[in-house]
Parts: sequence; structure tokens; C-alpha cells
Amino acid sequence: MKAYQLIQHKIASGELRSGSLISELAISKELGSSRTPVREAAGQLLAEGLLELSPGGGIVVTQLTRQGIIDLYELREALEVFAVGRAAHEGVKAIDQKRLEGFLEETQVLIKELKASSKRELNAEQMKRFTTSDLAFHALLIRIAANARILKVVNDTRLMIRIFGIQRSGHKREELERIYKHHRAILDAVMNRNPEEARHLLAEHIQVSSRERLEEFDLWERENHLANLDVTESLYL
Repeated sequence: MKAYQLIQHKIASGELRSGSLISELAISKELGSSRTPVREAAGQLLAEGLLELSPGGGIVVTQLTRQGIIDLYELREALEVFAVGRAAHEGVKAIDQKRLEGFLEETQVLIKELKASSKRELNAEQMKRFTTSDLAFHALLIRIAANARILKVVNDTRLMIRIFGIQRSGHKREELERIYKHHRAILDAVMNRNPEEARHLLAEHIQVSSRERLEEFDLWERENHLANLDVTESLYL
């Protein structure tokens, strides 16, 4: 695995969280290479926005702001909505339809597992399965539109959103059921060769996700603010 891919993987998996320092030495040792390719990979990821320079020195995983999340979702919506409309216009091959149906089936399996376990939300392993199938569903729709550049930008955008999203707990059953319903409707519109309906449904789907992430960000900020107040007050006790 190359340095660029390794750093991306560590961010996507949550091993490197928002604000984490990138250690050229540690990554070069893990790869069994010199620090030069790690430095080059970090430079590329800096340019792409996944990493940023820390005021205290060094390179860290990007720390998203509220406006940053809004900007990323607006970009994702513009690109994915265009791509799904094109996919609906061009049509979907039988083999791709089967794969898309498989990604939807994985969501149904997870819903059934939650029902059977009587737990309120997905555990870490189940959430990883959901994230994998969710990303694959959206990525395949873009691939069907035959636009590799859009796929690259959207994948980077979703990874940046995940820098914050990795802190979330697992999805609850009602969330999974809503996502399945959205994906089912989007796929039906694409298969029916209805670009306008496909674009409308995907835009609505992404907007719902954006609102949820912003609500989570606001909650996270409030909790951090209260925690900082507690620390400050304890200093005067």
C-alpha cells in the first residue's frame, strides 16, 4: 500500500481523527520506506484539503467547521445529482442493476439484524458494513454515468465529511429504513429512465443527510463548550 492510500485509509477508518498529527516517521516505518514518499503523499493530501497545517507546527487531519460541512454537501449534491440524471438517461446494464440491488439488500439485512437483536443502533462492525454498501451504491451510480473525474471529487468529498462523521454512533433502525426507502426510490427512477425524478430524489436524500450532519455538529460543539466550561470552573475551585 502506498503512503497516499495508507493515510487515506487511516482517516476513513477513524484511526486518524480530526486534528490528529501525521507522523512521517511512523508511517514510513509502517510502509518500510523512506520518509520522502510519505512527505509527498502528505503534500498531495494537503492540496486536496484532507490535511492541513497546524498553527503549532506539523500537519494534521483537517478539522471541519460548520460552514465547511455545508460547502462539502453542496458540492456533493451538485455533482451527484448531475451524475444520477445522466445514469438515468443512459440506462443501467443488468449486471450493474444486480449490484445496486445487492447494496440495497445489505441495508435490509442490517435492519433485520437490529430487529432480531432488540438493540437500538448498529454496532461498529455493522456500521462499517453499512458505510461500505452505502458508499458503493452512490459510487456505482456515478460510474454508470461514466465520469471518473466526478467520482474522484465525490469520493474525496465524502471522505472529508467522514472526518467529522466518524465520531457518530451507529444508525438506528428508523434511519436505516429511511435510507433504504430513499435508495429504493432513486434506483427505481434510474431503472425507469426518469432523469428528472432521479435528480429530485437524490437531491432530497443528500439534503436530509446534510441536515443530520449539521445537527450532530451543533450538538458536538455544545458538548465541547460545556466540557470547556466545566474545566474552567474546576480551576477556580
